[in-house]
Amino acid sequence: MSTNKTFTMLKPDSVEKRNIGAILEKITASGFRIVALKLTQLTHSDAEAFYAVHNERPFFGELVTYMTRGPIVAAILEKENAVEDFRTLIGATNPAEAAEGTIRNMFADSISENAVHGSDSDENAAIEGQFHFSAREMF
Repeated sequence: MSTNKTFTMLKPDSVEKRNIGAILEKITASGFRIVALKLTQLTHSDAEAFYAVHNERPFFGELVTYMTRGPIVAAILEKENAVEDFRTLIGATNPAEAAEGTIRNMFADSISENAVHGSDSDENAAIEGQFHFSAREMF
């Protein structure tokens, strides 16, 4: 059974290009309610821990460098069928393959700088949300 929460992170390229407002507007216009939100910056060890699942992949070092180069916006979103609906909204990892009107189609530049992260499962949404937010930061 799917839950009604997911986690997202607007990556450093989205913050650098000043796309925070436009992306959040697209998210809320798609029926998601923001229940936690913060502008923060990942430390090197934070990024390594968050992306530990990829630590054996050849792109791991570049990913950590990219994710720590500037601030990110972390958010927990609420909507029925949140994980699946948000994955549809953000589009394919490669923006060249992302459907028209998706966040990555509109705001990402490349497969490595793809604007936004979205949890891939209910379990990961809970883990990732708890990584960034305490219970008192969620509404």
